[in-house]
Parts: sequence; structure tokens; C-alpha cells
Amino acid sequence: MHIGEVAARTELSLRSLRHWDDVGLLRPSGRTDGGFRLYTEADVDKILLIRRMKPLGFTLDEMSAALRDIETIQRPDPDTSTVQARERLARLLSEAKQRREALAKRLDMADEFIDLLSSQRLA
Repeated sequence: MHIGEVAARTELSLRSLRHWDDVGLLRPSGRTDGGFRLYTEADVDKILLIRRMKPLGFTLDEMSAALRDIETIQRPDPDTSTVQARERLARLLSEAKQRREALAKRLDMADEFIDLLSSQRLA
């Protein structure tokens, strides 16, 4: 599928998808003869994973490493690299949980602020 369809399906901008390609985070699986990016369903799954990591503040390098580790553990022929990838992903999971907890606390504070303003006579 073309980049516009992928952008619509993932609710991301064309600019983000192009940037991720430019920096090597996620390259499309192919290109047309005219050079247009072509994505597969597997690419879309990776894009959605990246999109889910973004609100937690992971860097492009951390996202790239996570993608590589996930690909490693999904291989049909596990080896020692699979064990290491699982260990790194377990640490990433722990970090993601901590970041989500911090994000939830920030949202609670935002809700309190909204409630405070809502209770004021503003008109």
C-alpha cells in the first residue's frame, strides 16, 4: 500500500513516515518504479508498535532496538541472540510500565486542573 493509505490507517502524518524511513527506523518493504514507498501489513504492524511507544517518550534508537528484538524472538530458529533479545524486551517492558505510571500521574493532575477550572465562575 502507498504511504497515504498507511498514514490514514495509522493516524500518522506523511512527514513522520518519511522521517522514519530517512533515519532508518522503519523502511518501507518496497518502492514503485517511480520511487514511491510501498508498505506491507507487516510494516503497518511495526508502525503501530512505534506509534504506541511514542507517548511513553522512547527515543528512535530505543524504538529501533525494540523492533529488532521483536523480530529476533519471532524467528522460527531461536538461538542465543533470542535469549538476549528477550532479556532486553523484559527490561523495556519494565521501563514502559514505569513511564506509563508517570504519564497516568500527569493525566490525573491535568484532570484535577480541569476540574478546578470547571468549578470556577468564568463568565
